[in-house]
Amino acid sequence: MQRAGRWIGDHLVMALGALVLVYMFIPIAVVMLMSFNDNSRSRNVYAFRDFTLANWADPCKPDGMCSAVLRSVEISLLATLVATILGTLASFALVRHRFAGRSVINSMIFLPMAAPEIVMGSSLLALFVSAGFGGRLGFWTILIAHVSFCLSFVVVTVKARLNGLDENLEQAAMDLYANEATTFWRVTFPLVFPGILAAALLSFSLSFDDFIITNLNAGQTVTFPMYVWGVSQRGVPMQVNVIGTVMFLLSMTLVLGNMLASRRRART
Repeated sequence: MQRAGRWIGDHLVMALGALVLVYMFIPIAVVMLMSFNDNSRSRNVYAFRDFTLANWADPCKPDGMCSAVLRSVEISLLATLVATILGTLASFALVRHRFAGRSVINSMIFLPMAAPEIVMGSSLLALFVSAGFGGRLGFWTILIAHVSFCLSFVVVTVKARLNGLDENLEQAAMDLYANEATTFWRVTFPLVFPGILAAALLSFSLSFDDFIITNLNAGQTVTFPMYVWGVSQRGVPMQVNVIGTVMFLLSMTLVLGNMLASRRRART
Protein backbone atom coordinates (compact mmCIF):
# COMPACT_ATOMS: atom_id res chain seq x y z
CA MET A 1 0.00 0.00 0.00
CA GLN A 2 2.83 2.35 0.86
CA ARG A 3 4.57 1.52 -2.42
CA ALA A 4 1.37 2.23 -4.37
CA GLY A 5 0.97 5.58 -2.62
CA ARG A 6 4.56 6.48 -3.44
CA TRP A 7 4.02 5.50 -7.09
CA ILE A 8 0.87 7.65 -7.31
CA GLY A 9 2.63 10.57 -5.64
CA ASP A 10 5.60 10.43 -8.01
CA HIS A 11 3.48 10.13 -11.14
CA LEU A 12 1.00 12.76 -9.96
CA VAL A 13 3.80 15.29 -9.60
CA MET A 14 5.11 14.35 -13.04
CA ALA A 15 1.63 14.66 -14.56
CA LEU A 16 1.04 18.06 -12.97
CA GLY A 17 4.45 19.24 -14.19
CA ALA A 18 3.63 18.08 -17.71
CA LEU A 19 0.28 19.90 -17.62
CA VAL A 20 1.97 23.11 -16.48
CA LEU A 21 4.52 22.85 -19.32
CA VAL A 22 1.75 22.22 -21.87
CA TYR A 23 -0.18 25.22 -20.55
CA MET A 24 2.92 27.43 -20.82
CA PHE A 25 3.81 26.31 -24.34
CA ILE A 26 0.32 26.57 -25.87
CA PRO A 27 0.68 30.33 -26.67
CA ILE A 28 4.14 29.69 -28.16
CA ALA A 29 2.73 26.88 -30.30
CA VAL A 30 -0.01 29.22 -31.54
CA VAL A 31 2.58 31.85 -32.48
CA MET A 32 4.64 29.27 -34.37
CA LEU A 33 1.54 27.99 -36.17
CA MET A 34 0.41 31.48 -37.14
CA SER A 35 3.82 32.21 -38.66
CA PHE A 36 2.78 29.87 -41.49
CA ASN A 37 -0.69 31.39 -41.83
CA ASP A 38 -1.86 33.17 -44.98
CA ASN A 39 -4.37 35.50 -43.38
CA SER A 40 -4.02 38.58 -45.54
CA ARG A 41 -7.72 38.62 -46.37
CA SER A 42 -8.99 38.72 -42.79
CA ARG A 43 -8.61 41.05 -39.81
CA ASN A 44 -9.00 38.10 -37.43
CA VAL A 45 -5.37 37.29 -36.68
CA TYR A 46 -6.26 34.05 -34.88
CA ALA A 47 -8.10 32.52 -37.85
CA PHE A 48 -5.89 30.06 -39.72
CA ARG A 49 -6.75 30.32 -43.44
CA ASP A 50 -4.10 28.71 -45.64
CA PHE A 51 -0.60 27.33 -45.12
CA THR A 52 2.16 29.46 -46.64
CA LEU A 53 5.91 30.02 -46.44
CA ALA A 54 5.64 33.58 -47.73
CA ASN A 55 5.82 35.02 -44.22
CA TRP A 56 9.21 33.36 -43.68
CA ALA A 57 10.43 34.21 -47.17
CA ASP A 58 9.80 37.93 -46.65
CA PRO A 59 9.67 38.72 -42.90
CA CYS A 60 10.43 42.41 -43.55
CA LYS A 61 7.43 42.96 -45.80
CA PRO A 62 5.58 45.26 -43.35
CA ASP A 63 7.24 48.66 -43.53
CA GLY A 64 9.33 49.51 -40.49
CA MET A 65 9.10 46.16 -38.73
CA CYS A 66 12.64 44.93 -39.31
CA SER A 67 14.10 48.30 -38.38
CA ALA A 68 12.10 48.15 -35.13
CA VAL A 69 13.37 44.63 -34.48
CA LEU A 70 16.99 45.64 -35.09
CA ARG A 71 16.57 48.63 -32.81
CA SER A 72 15.15 46.43 -30.05
CA VAL A 73 17.98 43.93 -30.47
CA GLU A 74 20.58 46.69 -30.34
CA ILE A 75 19.09 48.22 -27.19
CA SER A 76 18.69 44.80 -25.56
CA LEU A 77 22.29 43.77 -26.28
CA LEU A 78 23.71 47.01 -24.91
CA ALA A 79 21.42 46.98 -21.87
CA THR A 80 22.31 43.34 -21.20
CA LEU A 81 26.04 44.03 -21.47
CA VAL A 82 25.98 47.04 -19.13
CA ALA A 83 23.54 45.52 -16.63
CA THR A 84 25.42 42.20 -16.52
CA ILE A 85 28.78 43.84 -15.87
CA LEU A 86 27.49 46.25 -13.22
CA GLY A 87 25.21 43.65 -11.63
CA THR A 88 27.95 41.03 -11.41
CA LEU A 89 30.34 43.50 -9.76
CA ALA A 90 27.61 44.56 -7.34
CA SER A 91 26.82 40.92 -6.52
CA PHE A 92 30.43 40.16 -5.63
CA ALA A 93 30.54 43.28 -3.45
CA LEU A 94 27.32 42.39 -1.62
CA VAL A 95 28.22 38.73 -1.06
CA ARG A 96 31.98 38.86 -0.42
CA HIS A 97 32.35 42.14 1.51
CA ARG A 98 30.91 43.68 4.65
CA PHE A 99 30.30 47.43 4.66
CA ALA A 100 27.96 50.01 6.16
CA GLY A 101 24.54 50.06 4.51
CA ARG A 102 24.90 46.59 3.00
CA SER A 103 21.55 45.38 4.32
CA VAL A 104 19.82 48.53 3.08
CA ILE A 105 21.26 48.07 -0.41
CA ASN A 106 20.18 44.43 -0.40
CA SER A 107 16.63 45.53 0.34
CA MET A 108 16.66 48.32 -2.24
CA ILE A 109 17.79 45.89 -4.96
CA PHE A 110 14.29 44.37 -4.94
CA LEU A 111 12.46 47.70 -5.34
CA PRO A 112 12.69 47.89 -9.17
CA MET A 113 11.49 44.29 -9.35
CA ALA A 114 8.56 44.85 -7.00
CA ALA A 115 7.46 48.25 -8.31
CA PRO A 116 4.82 48.27 -11.09
CA GLU A 117 6.26 49.10 -14.50
CA ILE A 118 4.00 52.13 -14.89
CA VAL A 119 5.43 53.57 -11.66
CA MET A 120 9.02 52.96 -12.68
CA GLY A 121 8.44 54.22 -16.22
CA SER A 122 6.79 57.44 -15.08
CA SER A 123 9.51 57.96 -12.45
CA LEU A 124 12.23 57.63 -15.07
CA LEU A 125 10.33 59.98 -17.37
CA ALA A 126 10.13 62.55 -14.58
CA LEU A 127 13.86 62.13 -13.98
CA PHE A 128 14.71 62.65 -17.66
CA VAL A 129 12.45 65.70 -17.93
CA SER A 130 13.88 67.29 -14.78
CA ALA A 131 17.39 66.62 -16.09
CA GLY A 132 16.61 68.47 -19.31
CA PHE A 133 16.13 65.46 -21.61
CA GLY A 134 12.39 65.95 -22.10
CA GLY A 135 12.82 66.99 -25.72
CA ARG A 136 15.53 64.41 -26.45
CA LEU A 137 13.84 61.20 -25.43
CA GLY A 138 14.93 58.33 -27.64
CA PHE A 139 17.53 55.60 -27.94
CA TRP A 140 19.71 56.60 -25.00
CA THR A 141 16.88 57.24 -22.56
CA ILE A 142 15.44 53.81 -23.43
CA LEU A 143 18.86 52.25 -22.86
CA ILE A 144 19.27 53.91 -19.44
CA ALA A 145 15.76 52.83 -18.46
CA HIS A 146 16.37 49.24 -19.49
CA VAL A 147 19.68 49.06 -17.63
CA SER A 148 17.98 50.37 -14.50
CA PHE A 149 15.38 47.60 -14.30
CA CYS A 150 17.60 44.79 -15.66
CA LEU A 151 20.22 45.53 -13.02
CA SER A 152 18.09 44.17 -10.17
CA PHE A 153 17.46 40.87 -11.96
CA VAL A 154 21.17 40.43 -12.64
CA VAL A 155 22.14 41.10 -9.02
CA VAL A 156 19.54 38.69 -7.64
CA THR A 157 20.49 35.92 -10.09
CA VAL A 158 24.27 36.20 -9.66
CA LYS A 159 23.93 36.56 -5.88
CA ALA A 160 22.04 33.27 -5.73
CA ARG A 161 24.89 31.59 -7.60
CA LEU A 162 27.54 33.15 -5.37
CA ASN A 163 25.73 32.18 -2.17
CA GLY A 164 25.75 28.55 -3.30
CA LEU A 165 29.44 28.61 -4.18
CA ASP A 166 31.76 26.50 -2.04
CA GLU A 167 34.54 28.83 -0.88
CA ASN A 168 36.71 25.82 -0.02
CA LEU A 169 37.41 25.42 -3.74
CA GLU A 170 38.98 28.88 -3.88
CA GLN A 171 40.94 28.22 -0.70
CA ALA A 172 42.19 24.94 -2.16
CA ALA A 173 43.40 26.75 -5.28
CA MET A 174 45.32 29.25 -3.14
CA ASP A 175 46.77 26.39 -1.09
CA LEU A 176 48.16 25.11 -4.38
CA TYR A 177 50.00 28.44 -4.84
CA ALA A 178 47.52 30.13 -7.18
CA ASN A 179 47.35 33.88 -6.74
CA GLU A 180 44.07 35.78 -6.46
CA ALA A 181 43.81 36.56 -10.18
CA THR A 182 44.48 32.95 -11.21
CA THR A 183 42.01 31.67 -8.61
CA PHE A 184 39.31 34.01 -9.87
CA TRP A 185 39.69 33.21 -13.57
CA ARG A 186 40.37 29.47 -13.22
CA VAL A 187 38.04 28.60 -10.32
CA THR A 188 35.59 31.33 -9.28
CA PHE A 189 34.54 32.69 -12.66
CA PRO A 190 33.84 29.28 -14.30
CA LEU A 191 31.68 28.34 -11.31
CA VAL A 192 29.78 31.62 -11.33
CA PHE A 193 29.51 31.84 -15.12
CA PRO A 194 26.25 29.82 -15.40
CA GLY A 195 24.58 32.35 -13.11
CA ILE A 196 26.01 35.26 -15.10
CA LEU A 197 24.82 33.70 -18.36
CA ALA A 198 21.36 33.11 -16.91
CA ALA A 199 21.21 36.72 -15.74
CA ALA A 200 22.29 37.96 -19.18
CA LEU A 201 19.65 35.87 -20.97
CA LEU A 202 16.99 37.06 -18.55
CA SER A 203 18.04 40.68 -19.02
CA PHE A 204 17.95 40.38 -22.80
CA SER A 205 14.47 38.85 -22.72
CA LEU A 206 13.13 41.50 -20.36
CA SER A 207 14.66 44.34 -22.36
CA PHE A 208 13.52 43.05 -25.74
CA ASP A 209 9.99 42.42 -24.46
CA ASP A 210 9.44 45.62 -22.47
CA PHE A 211 6.68 47.96 -23.60
CA ILE A 212 5.38 50.13 -20.74
CA ILE A 213 8.68 51.63 -19.56
CA THR A 214 9.92 51.91 -23.15
CA ASN A 215 6.76 53.63 -24.35
CA LEU A 216 7.02 56.28 -21.66
CA ASN A 217 10.67 57.09 -22.39
CA ALA A 218 10.98 56.44 -26.14
CA GLY A 219 10.07 59.77 -27.68
CA GLN A 220 9.95 59.15 -31.45
CA THR A 221 11.98 55.93 -31.28
CA VAL A 222 10.01 52.78 -32.14
CA THR A 223 10.99 49.39 -30.75
CA PHE A 224 9.48 46.06 -31.75
CA PRO A 225 6.88 45.87 -28.93
CA MET A 226 5.82 49.44 -29.73
CA TYR A 227 5.56 48.55 -33.42
CA VAL A 228 3.34 45.56 -32.63
CA TRP A 229 1.12 47.72 -30.45
CA GLY A 230 0.83 50.30 -33.22
CA VAL A 231 -0.06 47.90 -36.02
CA SER A 232 -2.52 46.02 -33.81
CA GLN A 233 -4.93 48.88 -34.41
CA ARG A 234 -5.19 47.77 -38.05
CA GLY A 235 -4.48 44.04 -37.70
CA VAL A 236 -1.23 42.32 -36.75
CA PRO A 237 0.76 41.07 -39.79
CA MET A 238 1.69 37.41 -39.72
CA GLN A 239 5.39 38.31 -39.99
CA VAL A 240 5.24 39.34 -36.33
CA ASN A 241 4.78 35.66 -35.50
CA VAL A 242 7.87 34.86 -37.57
CA ILE A 243 9.96 37.22 -35.44
CA GLY A 244 8.49 35.74 -32.26
CA THR A 245 9.25 32.20 -33.43
CA VAL A 246 12.84 33.10 -34.35
CA MET A 247 13.46 34.74 -30.97
CA PHE A 248 12.03 31.71 -29.16
CA LEU A 249 14.14 29.26 -31.16
CA LEU A 250 17.28 31.32 -30.53
CA SER A 251 16.56 31.40 -26.80
CA MET A 252 15.99 27.65 -26.70
CA THR A 253 19.19 27.06 -28.65
CA LEU A 254 21.22 29.11 -26.17
CA VAL A 255 19.65 27.41 -23.16
CA LEU A 256 20.11 23.90 -24.55
CA GLY A 257 23.66 24.69 -25.65
CA ASN A 258 24.50 25.90 -22.14
CA MET A 259 22.97 22.74 -20.62
CA LEU A 260 24.96 20.48 -22.92
CA ALA A 261 28.16 22.39 -22.24
CA SER A 262 27.55 22.17 -18.47
CA ARG A 263 27.00 18.42 -18.67
CA ARG A 264 30.14 18.00 -20.74
CA ARG A 265 32.16 19.97 -18.20
CA ALA A 266 30.69 17.90 -15.38
CA ARG A 267 31.71 14.65 -17.10
CA THR A 268 35.27 15.81 -17.69
